[in-house]
Amino acid sequence: MQVEENEFEAHEHKPWLYLAFSLAATLILSILFDLFAAGAPLDFTLPLINEPATVSKLLYRVVVIVIAVYVGYAGLKELLIERRFSVEFLMSVAALGATYLGFLFEAATVLLFYSLAEHFEHYIEDKARQTVEKLSTYMPENARVMENGSEKSMNVKQVKIGSIIVVRPGERIPLDGVVKEGSSFVDQSLVTGESVPILKKENDTIFAGTLNTDGVLTVQVANEAGETLVSRIAKLVMDSRKRKAATERLVDRLARFYVPIIVALAGFVAFVMPRIVGGSSNSWIYRSLILLVVSCPSAFVLSVPATFFTAITVAAKKGVIIKGCVYVEKMSKVKTVVFDKTGTLTLGQPMVREVNCLNQANDQRALTYAAALGRYSKHPISDSIVKRATERSLEFHQCLVNDVKEVLGKGILGLVDGCRVCVGNEEFTKEQGCNMELVNGVDERHTRVYVSIDRCASPSFCLVDQVRSDAASAVKELKNTRTHTVMLTGDKKEIADEVSRQLGVNETSAEVLPEDKLEIVGRLKAQLGLVAMVGDGINDAPALAASDVGIAMGSGGVDVALESADIVLVKNELVKIPYLQRLSRLAMSIAQQNIAVSLGVKLLLGALGFAGLVPLWFAVATGDDGVTMLLLLNTLRIPRLKP
Repeated sequence: MQVEENEFEAHEHKPWLYLAFSLAATLILSILFDLFAAGAPLDFTLPLINEPATVSKLLYRVVVIVIAVYVGYAGLKELLIERRFSVEFLMSVAALGATYLGFLFEAATVLLFYSLAEHFEHYIEDKARQTVEKLSTYMPENARVMENGSEKSMNVKQVKIGSIIVVRPGERIPLDGVVKEGSSFVDQSLVTGESVPILKKENDTIFAGTLNTDGVLTVQVANEAGETLVSRIAKLVMDSRKRKAATERLVDRLARFYVPIIVALAGFVAFVMPRIVGGSSNSWIYRSLILLVVSCPSAFVLSVPATFFTAITVAAKKGVIIKGCVYVEKMSKVKTVVFDKTGTLTLGQPMVREVNCLNQANDQRALTYAAALGRYSKHPISDSIVKRATERSLEFHQCLVNDVKEVLGKGILGLVDGCRVCVGNEEFTKEQGCNMELVNGVDERHTRVYVSIDRCASPSFCLVDQVRSDAASAVKELKNTRTHTVMLTGDKKEIADEVSRQLGVNETSAEVLPEDKLEIVGRLKAQLGLVAMVGDGINDAPALAASDVGIAMGSGGVDVALESADIVLVKNELVKIPYLQRLSRLAMSIAQQNIAVSLGVKLLLGALGFAGLVPLWFAVATGDDGVTMLLLLNTLRIPRLKP
C-alpha cells in the first residue's frame, strides 16, 4: 500500500516538469522565429482576435492557454471550495490576461517560473519522505541466530525477543540487545555520537546499526526489528517532518488580499462604473484592463523568487547548499543555533593532546615505542598515537618489534628494541606489574593511555576530541548578532564543560540521547523562537528535522542526516553559519523592499488608470515589465556580500 501511495505521489508531481519543458521550448522556438523569420507568417488570420497569424503567435497562444487553463482549474476549485484566490488562480489569470493583451512572452515566462517552483517544491518533499529508506543502509537484513547449538541466518523481522544472536568483527549489529558472552569495541557514533568506540562486555546494552569492530559478541535480543533505537529515530524523523509545516510563500499570502481586491475593482470598473458615471462602455473596459495588468503578479513571481534563488546560488558557491527558498527566510529569523559537539564542533576523532613524561627524552622515547606497537593495532587510539609520532617525525618504523599481544579492551604489549613495552589503560598497566606511583592525581576527564617501558609507567598520553579550528570564531560571530548558542553532547559533563568554556557557548547539555536532543530543541523553540540545529550523525536526524532549520556537516557526514537537513555545509566550515545568517537577512530585506516597491507602483498606476490618466501601454511597460526589471536589479546586491 505504501509503495502504491508513493508511486501515486510521484506520478502526481511529474506534470510540472513536463509543463516547464514545454514552456521553455515554446519560448526558445518563438524567439527564434521572431528574430530570424519575422514570426514565420501564415496565410490566415487568428479567429476572434483577427490578427495575422504567425507560427510564433500560434505557438505562444496554444501552449499558454492550454497550460493556464490546466493551472487555473486547480485554482478555481480552491476558489469555489475554500473561497480564496490561490497562487494557481493568480498564475492562470495573469497568463490569460497577458495573452489577451498580446504580451505573449510574459505570459509564457510567468507560467514557466511557476511550473519550476512547483516541481522543486515537490522534489524536496519527496526527498524528505525518503529519509527513512536511507536508514536501511546501516541495518543488516539478516542475523546469525543460535538454535540448538548452531548458527542459522534469519531475517531480522523474524527474530523474536530473547533470541540469541552472534555478531562477528566488522559486522553491524542487527538488533538491540544485551551482551551475554564476549567483549568488543563497538562504534556507536552513528547512533549516540560518541567519538571513540566503546568497549562492550557482558551485560552491556548494544544498539542495532552500530559497528562491531574487533571481537565476537553473543547477544540476547531485547527489541524486535520495528522497535530498535534506529527504528525509533526513523519514526522521530518522520514525525518531526510532519510537525514542520511548510511556510506559505510570500506571493501566496499577498494574493489573499491584493489580487481579489484588484480583480474585483477591475470588474466593478468594467461593468458598474458605466451605469453609475456614464460614458462609453469601451472606455471603462479599457480602464479595467489597465487594472488587470496592474494585478498581474509577474513582478512578485519573478523578483521575489529570484532574490531567494540568487541567495541560494551565492551560498552554493561558498560551499553551503540550501535545499529551498523557505529556509533562507527561516534562517534570517533564527534566534538560537544548537550545535552537536562530536563531529560538529569537534572533529570526531581522538587526538593526542599531551604527553605527560618526566623530561623531553622520555617524551620522545615513549611516543616512539608506543607508535611502534600501535602499528600492529587497528584501534582508533593506536591510530592517533601513530599519527602524532608521524607529525613529530619520529623514526618508529625502524624499531624492532617482537612478541606483540593485544588484549581486547585493555591495551597492547610487546618487545620494542629489546625493551618490554606496554600501552593501555591504567588497569591493564597495573596488571603488567608496572610502577604506577608517579601517575597518581592525573586528570581523568579525558581518555588517558599509559606507556610502560620495562615496568616503569611514568609516561601517559591524554587523548581528546579536537575542536574544529573555526568553531570558536563561528560561535563568537553568532553571539555578536545576539544569537543564542547551545551545545548538545552525549559525552560526560566534565568534557562538555571544558569544550563549552573553550568556545564560549551560552548553554550546554551533556549526556543527552537523541530523544533528549529533540526535547531540548522543542523547548528552545517555545522559549526563544526559531531554532537552527547543526549536526552530522543519525542521532542528530530527529533534532535536525524538528528544528526550524536543520544544518548538516557535508564531507564525511551521514546520509540520513544530510537528507534530514535543510542546509548542508559541504566543506564543514562552521564560520559559514554566521555568513549564511547575514546572507539570509540581506535576501529577506531585499525581498521585502521588492514587495513594497512593486505594490506601491502597482497601486499608484492602478489609481491613475482608474482615473484614465495613463494609457494601457504605459501601465504595462512601467507597472509590469519596468518594475520587474528594477526589482531584479536590486537582487544584484546579494553577490556582493562578503563571507
